[in-house]
Amino acid sequence: MSRVARVALGAAACGAAVAVAPLVGGLPAGELGDVVLWQLRAPRVAAGALVGGTLATVGAVYQVTFANPLATPSTVGTLAGATLGALLALVVGPRDLALPVVVAAAFAGALAIGSAVAAVAAHPRARTDDVLLAGIALSLAASAISTGLEYGADAQTLFAAAQWSLGRLPQVGWRGVLSAAPFLAASCGAALLLVRALGSLVAGADVAHAQGVHVARVRALAVGTGALGVAACVAWCGPIAFVGLIVPHLVRLASGSAAPAVVVPLSLPFGAAFLVVCDVLARTLLPGRDLPVGVLTAALGAPALLALLVRRR
Repeated sequence: MSRVARVALGAAACGAAVAVAPLVGGLPAGELGDVVLWQLRAPRVAAGALVGGTLATVGAVYQVTFANPLATPSTVGTLAGATLGALLALVVGPRDLALPVVVAAAFAGALAIGSAVAAVAAHPRARTDDVLLAGIALSLAASAISTGLEYGADAQTLFAAAQWSLGRLPQVGWRGVLSAAPFLAASCGAALLLVRALGSLVAGADVAHAQGVHVARVRALAVGTGALGVAACVAWCGPIAFVGLIVPHLVRLASGSAAPAVVVPLSLPFGAAFLVVCDVLARTLLPGRDLPVGVLTAALGAPALLALLVRRR
């Protein structure tokens, strides 16, 4: 099968998975079934598609930006920074904060840690291990502060923060989808506009300079717009880890290409389908229980990261 045929087949399979997902598990009859479908299931699938597509696209961009196939929002600290910023706004700020306020706080945290790791990666003597260790160290520090914030909160806020921190997709109505979609669309749109410059970065910073690419500006835009997308996802649904690690590698395997012009655009539909399928499993795996999808992606992502590390060795 040719590469184009594989890509087309994969994209069609992703679209079919997203379209069928609201119907999995059956629906009640009559008007109740319509309410469940259009006010619960369909918004939840839309949330999964938007969040999964954004996290996967940001992960693909980060892997090129940091010149590291293991660089993702989870491993370079962006996810932990966004979680800390959002949690700070939710715990310290007034109740019922508007989503844009939480996104702004999450964006500040994600940008701070992402910029620090980017500075490490930009050093001429930086190695792959250095970037990963810097991301892990900053993630641990952010997680420790987040735990301290949760410990100091009152019981009601602590319970809500604990549920949120597991990563959940359930939606009631379309309000959340409409509120978060502009932030996610801006992040994914910027990633697609950077594809050509990222393709030059693959050959190295010197080659990119020779081709007229402003490397520092491209890296700053990649980190900044990626941080915005991650922040919106975290503020909306909580931290959902490892999507940005698994999906770009699945795209490379499915397409047979590692070029950013292929991997970055395809990560959007593949990421959407991946998180939607994970959420369907989380919803139906245990009868009568609705597992947080973040738990399932973490359970899949940790062995995947270990396998990739062993493969690189």
